[in-house]
Amino acid sequence: MNSVYVIGHKNPDTDSICSVIGYAAYLNRDEMGRYIPARCGDVNPETAFVLSHFGIEPPAFIESVEATVADIPFTYTLNAGMDVPTIDVVEMMDEHDLRNIPIIDDKGRLAGLVSEHGLSKAYVRRTRVEHLSVSPIPIETLARILDADIVVRKREIIEGNVYISIDALHVTLSRLTENDIAIVGDNEPSQLALISAGIAVLIIADDAPLGERVIKAATQRDVSLLATKLDAFGVAKMINLSLPASQVMATDVPVVHTDDNLDYVKQLVSNSRYRTACIVDEENKLIGMISRNTLMEEIQKSVILLDHNEYSQAVDGIEHAEILEIIDHHRLGAMTTLKPIRFVMEPVGSTSTIVASIYRDSGVQIPEKIAGLLLAGILSDTLGLKMSTTTTKDEEMVTYLSGITGIEPVEFGMKLFQEGMELSEYSIGELLKKDTKRYTLFSKEVVITQVMVPSENFSTIHAEEIQAILPEIREELDVDIVAVLITCVFENGSDLFVAADDQTLQRLQIDTQPVRLEGVMSRKKDFLPRFGQMIRSL
Repeated sequence: MNSVYVIGHKNPDTDSICSVIGYAAYLNRDEMGRYIPARCGDVNPETAFVLSHFGIEPPAFIESVEATVADIPFTYTLNAGMDVPTIDVVEMMDEHDLRNIPIIDDKGRLAGLVSEHGLSKAYVRRTRVEHLSVSPIPIETLARILDADIVVRKREIIEGNVYISIDALHVTLSRLTENDIAIVGDNEPSQLALISAGIAVLIIADDAPLGERVIKAATQRDVSLLATKLDAFGVAKMINLSLPASQVMATDVPVVHTDDNLDYVKQLVSNSRYRTACIVDEENKLIGMISRNTLMEEIQKSVILLDHNEYSQAVDGIEHAEILEIIDHHRLGAMTTLKPIRFVMEPVGSTSTIVASIYRDSGVQIPEKIAGLLLAGILSDTLGLKMSTTTTKDEEMVTYLSGITGIEPVEFGMKLFQEGMELSEYSIGELLKKDTKRYTLFSKEVVITQVMVPSENFSTIHAEEIQAILPEIREELDVDIVAVLITCVFENGSDLFVAADDQTLQRLQIDTQPVRLEGVMSRKKDFLPRFGQMIRSL
């Protein structure tokens, strides 16, 4: 089940947060947990008050919706321990049609990678078989690898050099120690001589006959005796493959984490000699492995957008995500999708109004806490139903939600405004960047920010500071125009400050600031259309 992020705009307000939580709850009725309420900005004081009041956690913070390793639907989870014989790792690769197997230590941490590339280096390039050796290995494991019978068992763990008795016998005997292994064929005198040397293991190759004298001698001299159908060089090859994975693994394997961007991962995998990467957690514990085949299909995060429909206001990476649905009450933006989607846009005062009506019209009972959130979202975005954007439907939904929650809307609205206008803890610069919206208006990049204040005296007191800092914000945001609305909730009007180049300010006929805008309360309905026409005439 793929997760779907239900997310509002950058610098989210109360309506954005509350509608996101409300709509995710509506969708999760049938697919519990699939729809994740999310945000791409900080929670403001008013919204924090609302969430605390109703005992609901803020939506998950999502910095970007670009696909990451965590979005890959399938990863290879096979692995092997460091002590596993290489032949067993090779068999795993054959069985599962893999070119690489991650190797982990006893705590599950990534140690390396056994790969076809590494095996070719480890074995194909070996030319001197007399330098073969066996690392500590149980005798049962060695017998299994050689497909051999244990005729005499004297040592449980085998470790030592391996010699094939093809030189003159005295030459081989001169090299042997009590820990070594010798390979011999159908030559009983050689077999007895090698046993007499007191070696650890004698391997009788090529299905050679094994006499009682040899078995008796091996028993008396504490020499383990193995018999196999493999010829001498077959035994040597298989002993080579009995080495533990730790001795043939590579340690330069590319490593990625679950939050790594897929574009970065694709490049890393493509440039790797192994054409793969291992996924690890913060403690380097192996999670899985991905290959080029894993990344062949397009992988996208799925999102539902609320309270906006413009790229400039959306979460980072939205161009790479799959947009499933949009619910909004603003102007029509420039977003495009590759396939048809559900697009609900209504000219109402808040997105919470639309979400509440979806509940009502579908006959679904709204949980009391969700009803409270949606009520708060409507009251916040319409300034207690006083904004010019307020519609009959907003009023209907406030009545509907108040009936569910028992909350008196006027009194609750006043509490919201008081919480939202606690301005003393913020600097002027912070206030001017708290609630910004970015637009492209007639080839001009424009940012419009709005600050709600309890009295129009705020503009008079802070005018010089606002005018001084606005050019810095314009430069920081790299836009043509920054407009600031200082909106007095109780005075039915706003003061306008603008930062732009001198020629633009002249053509906009903004000589002195602030400019008093009577009756302008809504950024999107009262101010944006008028300001857009002014920019159009530049």
